[in-house]
Amino acid sequence: MRSRRRFLSAAGGLAAAALLSPRASAQLTRTPLNNMPEIIRRLTGGATITAGRVKLEVPPLVENGHLVPLSVTVESPMTASDYVSEIHVFTDKNPLPEMISFHLGPRAGRASIATRVRLADTENVVAIARMSDGSYWSDTAFVIVTMAACLEEL
Repeated sequence: MRSRRRFLSAAGGLAAAALLSPRASAQLTRTPLNNMPEIIRRLTGGATITAGRVKLEVPPLVENGHLVPLSVTVESPMTASDYVSEIHVFTDKNPLPEMISFHLGPRAGRASIATRVRLADTENVVAIARMSDGSYWSDTAFVIVTMAACLEEL
């Protein structure tokens, strides 16, 4: 029953898309900004976020937004009294602004993560690290995406 509903829903969506003018369909695929600043404010409790100590590495130009390599390294001795407790990565145009979160402790040894992410469009990527003393540090990168993830036209 579910697969039948899914098929009918997809067929209806394709029929509606075929009837739209090219200008109207272009308006629908334009990605609006999400509520990233509000999500970051809630995460930090309104605390000051200082630039530095965080190194966000992401290519400035990517051909395909489906598999974008991303790494975050935070300067920290990773001792019992001074360590990185969290690393969060946000974007301003993905449907969900918080892309990924990592929780670390002093036994992690290094405050460094690497992964691949999806980017919905050309956008800003922000990495925020929470230190054991409660301070927040960040780095930002602007990424140009030539073929956006999740929004490709056929």
